Amino acid sequence: MESIPSRGSDNEELHVPTLEEDPALGLSFRAKMEILFAVMLGLLLGALDQTVVSVALPTIVSQLGGQELLTWTVTIYLLTSTITVPFYGKLSDLYGRRPLLMIGIGLFLLGSALSGLSQNMTQLILFRGIQGLGAGALFPISLAVIGDLFTPAERGKYQGLFGAVFGLSSIVGPLLGGFLTEKVNWHWIFYINLPLGLIALFVIWRLLPTVKRPDASRNLDYLGAGVFTVAVGALLVGLTNKQTHDWGTFEVGGLIAIGAVLGLLFVLVESRAKEPIVPLGLFRIRTYASAMAATFLISFGFFGAAIFLPQWFQFVQGASPTNSGLYSLALLAGLIFSSIAAGQIVARTGRYKMVILVGITLMGVGLYLMSGIRADTPLPILWAWMFITGLGIGPTLSVFTIVVQNAVPFRQLGVATSNLTFFRQIGGSIGLALLGTVFGNRFRDELVPQMSAAGVPQQLVSTFQAAQAGSSSTKLIEVGGDQAAQILSQVPVQFRPLVEPFVPNIVAGLHQAMSLSIGTVFLIGVFTSAAALIAALAMHEIPLRKHHEAPSAMAQAAAQQRGAAQAGREPAREPAPSSSAARLNE
Repeated sequence: MESIPSRGSDNEELHVPTLEEDPALGLSFRAKMEILFAVMLGLLLGALDQTVVSVALPTIVSQLGGQELLTWTVTIYLLTSTITVPFYGKLSDLYGRRPLLMIGIGLFLLGSALSGLSQNMTQLILFRGIQGLGAGALFPISLAVIGDLFTPAERGKYQGLFGAVFGLSSIVGPLLGGFLTEKVNWHWIFYINLPLGLIALFVIWRLLPTVKRPDASRNLDYLGAGVFTVAVGALLVGLTNKQTHDWGTFEVGGLIAIGAVLGLLFVLVESRAKEPIVPLGLFRIRTYASAMAATFLISFGFFGAAIFLPQWFQFVQGASPTNSGLYSLALLAGLIFSSIAAGQIVARTGRYKMVILVGITLMGVGLYLMSGIRADTPLPILWAWMFITGLGIGPTLSVFTIVVQNAVPFRQLGVATSNLTFFRQIGGSIGLALLGTVFGNRFRDELVPQMSAAGVPQQLVSTFQAAQAGSSSTKLIEVGGDQAAQILSQVPVQFRPLVEPFVPNIVAGLHQAMSLSIGTVFLIGVFTSAAALIAALAMHEIPLRKHHEAPSAMAQAAAQQRGAAQAGREPAREPAPSSSAARLNE
């Protein structure tokens, strides 16, 4: 049974919080808002980077060469940014948020500058890895800083803005990446980070307090760190290799198995560590454990919608990579609106469980509606389905952070927040690998029936099927360019006059097969949403604290003494504001 933090009392009203109980002690509202702006700017950099770079990668590869290394420019960033997340969270609890966040932003900017200077793909991969080392700090520590600046009861007003940042990056990223690549130079997709990051770095250095735990052990868990790094690295590389290899190969199944075994070993190591990177005791808190499970499951549906919808717009609707981001505006509008609204509701009511349950339910309903997507689905109807899905996703991005931070002791706020980020990223990575397999299998199964239904002669369908034997059917899904010309290019020249009249039918069959395959992906998201709903139902709603920690017995005794002094027995001596400000800058 979880202990519920104490609510207000007569003694508590007299309690003057210490720096450990209120890290923002002495900060003005203006200073908090400036820090909030700087932290959101840093978060935007990390969120933008992935969407900006993805648009420019084809141009980068054409100039630098090394097509076979293209996947690693994305994989290395995913590896380094995911692996470092728990480390940054843990170290920020021990040494303070400011130095770790500044190190993270500094590494991110260094990696950005070097990436822009890359002369070949090997250099770009190396420098993207440095970028990822810094990006691992941006998400968890930024969210933890909000936990430092505002009490759980206040956080809802501001956490919703972070969900809006993710939505904004999904719109601005492709547009900015396309503009810089086409009109300026691809190098500037990395250089654009520098001025924005330097502003964030300066404000954080000037205003953000450094709060350390004087009682914290500095015996870092090096063995656990090593096991964790290898385990997650093997898992993520295995999942990435699924794009080009089968599950039964060592490159996929073997690496995933190694990651799973080392993951179990990591749990054993952490159970015996003096200062574990991931405190296993947190998972005994029902609210914390259910939030992690729900976040992991929700990522399946969220990442599926974020990845497969743009592909549908580009392949079926013929949208450019830049415009596909605009086509996704309905999903993002619902996400941004509900993320901000959910935060405000939680801040005003102090209740969060019902907000989460309604959000997950809406997400499941939206994904169910989108599972009916077809090649001829009218865009206004699809946009309505996307908006409903976005309304459901929004609260999960903002409210779960409040839930987790409210459920754990303040001294573990950083590691708890980083674990939430880690579970979201791992859930998305595993989800995309599984959903990608389901998509490929369904596309292969639907290819022949849908071509036949589109009016392609059976003899031509059989010939087409035989030509694709032994190769991936999803290679037929190439966005951009003239699809009819791409299909004809795969036909021997002497047979093109016979095939050309049926090319529109072939294209129609491909569009419908892809639409049905994506519908299956969304249907799986419905089931994972249902599982997430069950996990959230198990959540125990802990009242949101009005301060960072419940007053200790010593603090309450001190409050009673101050109360007695104010009653006339002895004049109370309150700490001067200047002393608090001085402590913040230590």
